[in-house]
Amino acid sequence: MSEPLAEKIMPQSSDAEQALLAAIFLNKDAIYEAMQILAPEDFYRQDHAIIYAAMLKLNEQNKPIDLITLSESLQSDGNLDKIGGLTTIAQVMGANTISTNAAHYAQIIKEKSILRRIIRTGSNIVSRGYENTEDADNLLDDAEKMILEISQGQQKKGLVPIDAVLSDAIDKLEFLYKQKEGMTGVPSGFVDLDNITHGWQKSDFIILAARPSMGKTAFCLNLAENAAIQAQKTVAVFSLEMSNEQLIRRMISSEAEIGQDALSTGRIKEEDWSVLIDAITPLAQAPIYIDDTPALSIRQMRAKARRLKAEHGLDLIIVDYLQLMTSGSKTENRQQEVSQISRSLKALARELEVPIIALSQLSRSTELSGDKKPSLSHLRESGSLEQDADIVMFIHRDEYYNRESEKKGIASIIIAKHRNGAVGEIELSFRSEFTKFGNLYRG
Repeated sequence: MSEPLAEKIMPQSSDAEQALLAAIFLNKDAIYEAMQILAPEDFYRQDHAIIYAAMLKLNEQNKPIDLITLSESLQSDGNLDKIGGLTTIAQVMGANTISTNAAHYAQIIKEKSILRRIIRTGSNIVSRGYENTEDADNLLDDAEKMILEISQGQQKKGLVPIDAVLSDAIDKLEFLYKQKEGMTGVPSGFVDLDNITHGWQKSDFIILAARPSMGKTAFCLNLAENAAIQAQKTVAVFSLEMSNEQLIRRMISSEAEIGQDALSTGRIKEEDWSVLIDAITPLAQAPIYIDDTPALSIRQMRAKARRLKAEHGLDLIIVDYLQLMTSGSKTENRQQEVSQISRSLKALARELEVPIIALSQLSRSTELSGDKKPSLSHLRESGSLEQDADIVMFIHRDEYYNRESEKKGIASIIIAKHRNGAVGEIELSFRSEFTKFGNLYRG
């Protein structure tokens, strides 16, 4: 029988920690190798962690790292006595080391640190399980999140000084300036739309709302196809309304421009088969992942999205549609539940650093107004969607309401809210027989 967990010694390598710190004393380049791999909290021994943190501070100040500068830095921060004084520094400086092996020592320290985090996480989950004070789904969700954070090397962010944020912003601006392109996010594939949004941005929560029969699902599938096929972006589609088979049929119809009736009945013209094969080939190779679980909870979606990102990467999430989701927790009414779902989706977008496009169904009652065009006021009936969203878009087709419309085959995409950019309205072509939106070129 294995010994109790509490009696076991945590994974650690004091020798590797001392060797790395000694290497930094001998070779100024060693710290640059170490800082790419390690943070002070990765050290097992507290005195080593404090010394390493002081070394990083000296390096940031462009000061040399030696016995005098290090001891002065530790003294000024009130840490010299905490590590055991000059004796401890002398022991570290005298440790056996090969300065060119700094990266190797750092990897050993990092591996031990990861093992300790796994042990602590596992112990935490086991303890909470024995307490039996929370539901299993919540515990499972937390367990998966904590393990995923370890595997991705992501820890909760603390307070960040503004100069660090400004530095990152300037670096990004310089990159975009050199790139000479306006696209900074995942492209929609629609020129006029991308000119306004510059692509779907990381961590953005986007609401795409429309009344029934406006083409919400068709539009979101076109967005998925364009991102995956044209830009090789990994897309997750969570379909709560339609099955995988129905979605694929729509995608094939859109890409091959073959009517859905023909695809549903198999009555395909002989000459269309080659067109069909040509359309299916890039679609089959596209990094699109579909989940058609009905009444999916936000907790289930979060777990699946985290796993997909860890295994294959993830650039865009599409949810069709939001009102069919469940929060997985008790709420007083449906409006509160929808608000909870939207807040959770926004949090997920930030956690995974991917844009999330959530479709939202507008009530038929909004059609009673004189102007059939949807607006933000119509969305306010659906909880906090407007407040949570970074972008709110509506689809409107005049020909649906007006048989004499001059805009037959044209759909308006109304950008009614854009937290970080312009609002406006663009027009796309819409071919309902193929459930396909397209760029509208005017002569």
